[in-house]
Amino acid sequence: MLHLNAFLMGVGHHEAAWRLPESDPFAQTDVEHFKHLARIAERGRLDSLFLADSPVLWNSIGRRPSGTLEPTVLLTALAGATEHIGLIATASTTYNEPFNLARRFASLDHISGGRAGWNIVTTAGVDAARNFNLDELPAHRERYERAAEFVDVSLKLWDSWDDAAPLGDKDGGRWGDDTLLYPPEHTGRHFRVAGPLNVPRSPQGHPLLVQAGSSEDGKELAARYAEAVFTAQQTLAEAQAFYRDLKWRTAQAGRDPDTIKILPGIVPAIGSTEAEALALEAELDRLIKPEYARMQLATTLRVAPEDLDLDRELPADLPDEDEIEGAKSRYTLIVTLAQRERLTVRQLIGRLGGGRGHRTFAGTPEQVADAIEEWYRSGAADGFNIMPPVLPSGLATFVDHVVPILQRRGLFRTEYTGSTLREHYGLPRPANRHTRQPAAAH
Repeated sequence: MLHLNAFLMGVGHHEAAWRLPESDPFAQTDVEHFKHLARIAERGRLDSLFLADSPVLWNSIGRRPSGTLEPTVLLTALAGATEHIGLIATASTTYNEPFNLARRFASLDHISGGRAGWNIVTTAGVDAARNFNLDELPAHRERYERAAEFVDVSLKLWDSWDDAAPLGDKDGGRWGDDTLLYPPEHTGRHFRVAGPLNVPRSPQGHPLLVQAGSSEDGKELAARYAEAVFTAQQTLAEAQAFYRDLKWRTAQAGRDPDTIKILPGIVPAIGSTEAEALALEAELDRLIKPEYARMQLATTLRVAPEDLDLDRELPADLPDEDEIEGAKSRYTLIVTLAQRERLTVRQLIGRLGGGRGHRTFAGTPEQVADAIEEWYRSGAADGFNIMPPVLPSGLATFVDHVVPILQRRGLFRTEYTGSTLREHYGLPRPANRHTRQPAAAH
């Protein structure tokens, strides 16, 4: 079965969605808006919903709605508004500490009854660094080394309580068994953490681990730890190559490749006819303010805005990927897209305005379902990260018109069969590393 995740972003992934008559330009801080979106996604029996995040103010506030709610806090509210759908939040390993973050996600897993997931990011950009007592962005390799140790420590903390540690023995006056606590006593290059965690082991054992970087270091981190991967791929061939590579790396890391689910992003502009879908896409692109978009593109490409002529292709003297310290894979994707299709800067801005490098697709529900099925059956994806260009209408259209087609084709569930996010993704609950295994029979 396909796995479908709803990537929720304000009033839509297209940067001009907020300018449509139907959109509330202040919805990004309205919890009722997000509850409504979560209920739509759950109505479609989607596996999970996902919130991106960064510890810095994104973009110019003139460009699009800015300022977002802290995702684990928002997901706690959404846990009370839903019953089944998984809840995945982004959190940075560069600008957090393992104990606090492990506690936060364990708490969300308890509150939601086992539906929490953590999207692990290392956070690119010097602006974020300057919010945390740093003058410069830590080097790419340094951030990923810290991330690996961060995840290791988090896993130790989540395993620092045996499932059987809480007793609740009223007659004996003994609430828990101290011998079933396993303090990590971790000392490493980046962290010293004694533990144990001050939250019992959660319903899933530990939250589902998600990763979204596609650089070499990002893929190595994913192969070691990730149980789902969100990725941006523009073509079927590129998606197939990424899929094969990451499954191979996962096997090389000693894991079953079936325990990592790869979900490329897709931004579907859906209409009752293809012409209607293309008209929606064109209207959104028309509403982009190119002066803001050019500034953002210049920042991404590490060039001056005046070097980007709107009606010419990208300049030839762009930095090499090796010179890029943050968001390496997204930089490469954007440059490759522009060069492969010989796009002008104006055309590239239009393509990026819809999905920031993710695949955009305009068509009827049947055509969208065909596109999803083709990649799924061609070894390019285990599912998709659904990124509606406009919210809530784009998500409702996908749930009400595309999901039923996938269900009729036998590609997607008609009902939830499990109660946890791991069960939705077909993944087992991890055993506690400290649990004593019974002696083998002789």
